Amino acid sequence: MTIGFLKRRLAAPAVLALLGFTGALLPIGAQAATPNAPSQQMLVPNFSALAKQVQPGVVNIRTVKTITGGGPVFRHFFGPFERRGPQPPFGEGMPGNEQRQRSLGSGFVMDAEGYIITNNHVVEDADQIKVRLADEREFDARIIGRDPKTDLALIKIEGGKELFALRLGDSDRLEVGSWVLAVGSPFGLEQTVTAGIVSAKGRFIGAGPYDDFIQTDASINPGNSGGPLLNMDGEVVGINTAIVAQGQGIGFAIPVNLARDIVAQLKDHGSVIRGWIGVGIQDLTPELADYYGLKNVKGVLVTQVFPDNPAEKAGIKAKDVIVAVDGKAVTTGRELSAAVAALSVGKEVPVKLLRDGKELTLKVKIAERKDGETAAAESGPDPADLGIRAQDLTPEIARRLGVDENEKGALIAAVQPGSKADQAGLRQGDIVKEVNRTPVQTAADLRSQIGKAKTGEAVQLLVKRGSAGFVVVKITK
Repeated sequence: MTIGFLKRRLAAPAVLALLGFTGALLPIGAQAATPNAPSQQMLVPNFSALAKQVQPGVVNIRTVKTITGGGPVFRHFFGPFERRGPQPPFGEGMPGNEQRQRSLGSGFVMDAEGYIITNNHVVEDADQIKVRLADEREFDARIIGRDPKTDLALIKIEGGKELFALRLGDSDRLEVGSWVLAVGSPFGLEQTVTAGIVSAKGRFIGAGPYDDFIQTDASINPGNSGGPLLNMDGEVVGINTAIVAQGQGIGFAIPVNLARDIVAQLKDHGSVIRGWIGVGIQDLTPELADYYGLKNVKGVLVTQVFPDNPAEKAGIKAKDVIVAVDGKAVTTGRELSAAVAALSVGKEVPVKLLRDGKELTLKVKIAERKDGETAAAESGPDPADLGIRAQDLTPEIARRLGVDENEKGALIAAVQPGSKADQAGLRQGDIVKEVNRTPVQTAADLRSQIGKAKTGEAVQLLVKRGSAGFVVVKITK
């Protein structure tokens, strides 16, 4: 448990946000002298009444959890974003030591029954949770449910009377440039109010599979986690969750429209049930679209269909391009994952896709997503001195590479430096699946298909490359 705030590091220069102005910086109330254009005055709203209205619904959350060895001192983080908090005193978290770690966060009252929305990382693994209201009343709280994938949690206090619940708004109606207010307990400073604008929507920061953050320049800091982001009507439009380390005016909030369904499931079931159809996917890049002859097509490429799952039963195949699910267009893998996850288990929905350039609609029955779902003879020299050595992909090699042992293709065992294959970007460990749209299952297939191309012709290889998914490599023979 950290200080109760998800803080992540991003290597980017600080940006100075000039609220309410474009062009030159003018004194408040001044007018820009633009010829033949009506003068405009940018007015900063008075936030006092709004702050008084919403503060009673914002709470301070303090947690205690027991850690045994390897605590935060030994936690390692990877990538540009990370959770951070104050360093523990010397000796805490040392192997063999059991310590009590205290953290701070924020939340807001959802209804008069005492349900409170906050972030998962604020209360995760907590042994004790204390909630302090704006009127200084304090209660013990218990966890109703948590969802690490969206970093949301629902907790509840008992015995609270005259609780002030904040209203949930509509985050889809937010526009970039709209004024917003953030309320929380940064660094334990309760009922701190900051204001700013919506800087962007739909931000992906690598926090999880369902990233869809609101970016704001309203000042938020460690301890603001779980607090509300509000519109000018006093409605919650987001849950403050992340910031960029070493950045100013860059914070992220979970859209309330995403949180609404998650919180409802946590309240009813204590966990979140998500839809699943059983496919591996990746974004349809321009290179892949060109390879399959799908110009001006937007959609998601199916790279794998898992056996005995809804997609296979419905007839979906690898290399299909999904363009819509249940009437909702999808253009990226994230959009498709989110759309499917939001569908009810057992519901049969239409999935529109393209196969060999033809449009097709199949009915898929949604299943429940489970956590965790997802000796060769070497070939001789390849024709035309492309500079590659290939071998059959056996089950044993497939397991070593971390791919399905039933995977078929020709494994690139070596690439000669400076060769045509090297210059084209082919890599050792690539699995060639097709040559000029003809399937390849063995090294012999690869040699045969390359051999059919004439000198000077372009050979297109559809390659499966680790976590990068499918890529197209063009080599001139």
